[in-house]
Amino acid sequence: MKKGQVIEATVERVDFPNKGIVNTGEGTVIVKNSLPGQKIKLSVNKVRKGKAEGRLMEVMEKSPLETGHPCSHFGVCGGCTYLSLPYTEQLKIKESQVKRLLDGVLDRQEHSWNWEGIKGSPVEYEYRNKMEFSFGDEVKDGPLSLGMHKRGSFYDVVTVENCKIVDSDYRLILKTVLDYFTERNISYFHRLRHEGYLRHLLVRKASRTGEILVALVTTSQEPRIHVEPPLGTVGNTEVYDAAARNNERNAVNADESNGVGASEAMAEQALLDGFRNQLLKLETEGRLQGKFAGILHIVNDSQADVVQSDRTDVLYGKEYFFEELLGLRFKISTFSFFQTNSHSAEVLYETAREYAGSLSKVSDVSTGNSGLLDKGKAAGEKKRVIFDLYSGTGTIAQLMAPVAKKVIGVEIVEEAVEAARKNAAENGLDNCEFIAGDVLKVLDGIGEKPDLIILDPPRDGIHPKALPKIIGYGVEHIVYISCKPTSLVRDLETFLDSGYIVEKAVAVDQFPWTANCEVVCLLSKRHKTEAKSIVSGLTARNT
Repeated sequence: MKKGQVIEATVERVDFPNKGIVNTGEGTVIVKNSLPGQKIKLSVNKVRKGKAEGRLMEVMEKSPLETGHPCSHFGVCGGCTYLSLPYTEQLKIKESQVKRLLDGVLDRQEHSWNWEGIKGSPVEYEYRNKMEFSFGDEVKDGPLSLGMHKRGSFYDVVTVENCKIVDSDYRLILKTVLDYFTERNISYFHRLRHEGYLRHLLVRKASRTGEILVALVTTSQEPRIHVEPPLGTVGNTEVYDAAARNNERNAVNADESNGVGASEAMAEQALLDGFRNQLLKLETEGRLQGKFAGILHIVNDSQADVVQSDRTDVLYGKEYFFEELLGLRFKISTFSFFQTNSHSAEVLYETAREYAGSLSKVSDVSTGNSGLLDKGKAAGEKKRVIFDLYSGTGTIAQLMAPVAKKVIGVEIVEEAVEAARKNAAENGLDNCEFIAGDVLKVLDGIGEKPDLIILDPPRDGIHPKALPKIIGYGVEHIVYISCKPTSLVRDLETFLDSGYIVEKAVAVDQFPWTANCEVVCLLSKRHKTEAKSIVSGLTARNT
């Protein structure tokens, strides 16, 4: 194969996370955004060591598995991958992807292990409890858009007013905000020119309580505001213009703050007040299913395309909301980590508890009040110290607390740690301790030794230098929850080399229609002496 070569072929399978596999007479080509059974035309854009990567040019024939899709943005928006497939077929694809990855590392394991398939999400559509929408334009110099990045583009943004993985409140809020700023001709932040005002719209909604948190993310630059005369001034706009000029003169004469003219600050505040009022109007008119817990304005001058805060102002309500999960109540703030699918999170965490061996399986999690804590107290296992590493807002730690002597959670995001402490107090749990810091550094300062370790690291997995410290505790069992199976199998290599085996594993679909999937693994210690010797070698190698 040569770079630039055009090939027509059928996609044999899709590997995690989004790698369509096409076999030609000259080798294998990986093509993103394709589905098993599709006949496609591709252009080879990279060739290396007998393998090639290609760009999808055209789907010539649909896959026999495709049955249509309910979303007008499918194929343009970069959010969903499998929306044209029945949900059962999507689950089969994800299950085979994860099993293939695990087989690749566990085939060398001497002991047999149990693959428990995949658990689907109880809710297939309108399941997300968090969305980060971007401001931009869909075509160069086009009208303002608000939504998701176009598939394969870093800059173009598609307004996803009909998105099917969020509920009607998200769609209504998106449209209301876009209309408001479009009417006022407010500019978005242009990433190449580093100019503009609007950046992101963060929307979070609790699936159980219905509370909504909205945050408008902007730069600190002056918004270019197109001011229209208020209603009733038609035919007498000179009166309005004179009043506006008078207000402007008064503002210019006012004191300046932080280098920003008072007139500009007043204009921006009026703009933000209008934004807030437009949203609150949705609730007062009864158009929302949920209710606003808070409306925020976040200033972010970072050059990176991420949602972060240089300053946060509360325009209405508070900076947090509450969600309920498996009988517990959680306070969630703007940047707190919380599973984006509350319904499937109950399945995930119930599975983790079951794997930890502390409780019998809870019979019914669909009600959101499963009696988990009562069953935990009945189990009577109060002697163990449990480490919950990468603990986020402490969800797993609190679910394990009733059957533990003590649970210690470690999380690098201080805001999440503070929320975890308040959540534990809210839920009446006094045996949880949460420490803010990097797992790599914090473990050295913890005096207690764990009897069980639960791992739920970010997508990149566990830091290579933290692995020897975790393995060095020599605990009998480790429960590893992974949101990126490729990172999981990389870490499993080290665990296997260090005297652990995988007893069982299961996939959990937290993200219907997307290419992502969670995995839960139960690891058990094999040979203590072997583990210690290998850990010593790992520590020396990573020092």
